[in-house]
Amino acid sequence: MRIGWGLPALTAAVLLAATGALVAGPLTGSQDRLSDSVTTAASASALFADDFEDGDLAGWSKSGGSWSVVADGSKVLRQDKATSELARQFAGSASWADVTVQARVKPTVFGGSAGLAAVAARASSNTTFVRLALLSSGRAELQAVTGGRVAVIGAKSVAVTTGRWYSLALDVRGTSAQASVDGQVVASGAVPAGGGQLALMTSYAAASFDDVAVSPSTGATTPTTTSPTTSPPASTSPPGSTGSLPSWPQAKGDVRVSSTISISGTFDGGLKRYSGVSDGGQDEGQDPIFSVADGGVIQNVVIGSPAADGIHCKGTCTLRNVWWEDVGEDAATFKGTSASQTMTIDGGGARAAADKVFQHNGPGTMIIQNFQVRDFGKLYRSCGNCSSQHRRAVIVRNVVVTAPGKALVGINTNYGDTATLSGITVVGDSSRKISICDRYTGNSKGSEPTKTGSGADGTYCRYSTSDITYK
Repeated sequence: MRIGWGLPALTAAVLLAATGALVAGPLTGSQDRLSDSVTTAASASALFADDFEDGDLAGWSKSGGSWSVVADGSKVLRQDKATSELARQFAGSASWADVTVQARVKPTVFGGSAGLAAVAARASSNTTFVRLALLSSGRAELQAVTGGRVAVIGAKSVAVTTGRWYSLALDVRGTSAQASVDGQVVASGAVPAGGGQLALMTSYAAASFDDVAVSPSTGATTPTTTSPTTSPPASTSPPGSTGSLPSWPQAKGDVRVSSTISISGTFDGGLKRYSGVSDGGQDEGQDPIFSVADGGVIQNVVIGSPAADGIHCKGTCTLRNVWWEDVGEDAATFKGTSASQTMTIDGGGARAAADKVFQHNGPGTMIIQNFQVRDFGKLYRSCGNCSSQHRRAVIVRNVVVTAPGKALVGINTNYGDTATLSGITVVGDSSRKISICDRYTGNSKGSEPTKTGSGADGTYCRYSTSDITYK
């Protein structure tokens, strides 16, 4: 038999979930069909169900990626193109508003530190939906995406491993949403009201999906937020922020560094304070304290003074829960070599930056999220006069900015740079002196770049007034 939108009946575990009980762990066990009596009861409450056992994608519509039904024990829906920036499959009714979306999701390949696999509800367009995403950086995030702008509602650290199935449940009701992974709530909070289809999606990742179900909302959500990090403990989020941010940590020891530390793989500093290499000046061309190889991760580090040139990323990298007490030349520099590479700064904070916090010299995309900065010159600058220039992109989301400061981002429009900002809270700047996005004409001659404008323009500086909150 078929349920909802002309699609096959689900396996027993998911049909039971569709009747109102959220899955309490990874879905395992027999793939046998339920008896007619149980199936009839499930059909009464399930709005949609698909386990892909019929081998087709009737009722689904694709946007990007390479999708097919394949065998993986049972039949599953797989998206194989890990280089796709956005790959999505949509199904169901555009009028669905208060629903619970559930699915099993197995990431198989992450194409970079910005990779994700997700389920979504209220997909009213290709770029507007509420999403529960598993991130390659080791987080589950509840996100509200509007016109492609991502607001992080809440998050929790999760061990995200390729080749493992996760049970995802996303409940939306009114202006509230709750997200669960393997039966554990990871985030909840306020989201935009509205209706839309369900969606399965990846970004810079390949993943398999199975046992998809949509049922009327359980009404279990409450408009609270979950801290995006688990260490150190979170403090109360300031008004206007899209996710609570942790308070500044206390260093758990000091490490004096005489020469650059090279990192490959994952380095966990245990929240010790690292300093040295330089005399603490602002001179250009200083060596970094850490040099991170392509694919590397550095986490739980406090960088003290002198900070030298902070951290250099040689390719795709993740800086997680890194704190700069007194920024030296720059906090971190992205020196990638490919447009497909991504530098992700997730959590942490920086203060006392006389000039730039994050410098972008190579190609690729820099993501700054769940971050706080105070007393700074510029949070992000795409190099304005490097001898080798590139088109660069920056995404800034869920960031708290405390005055004094000069500008959040600076980009070069003549090279096609873009800056996308959401969930920005600016504290202590009642006169609004801190520029949100500055546009420049860059050059490759070493000359001072020419500033051509400031503010949102919809092309290069991408944000709306609702993305910026002043406190």
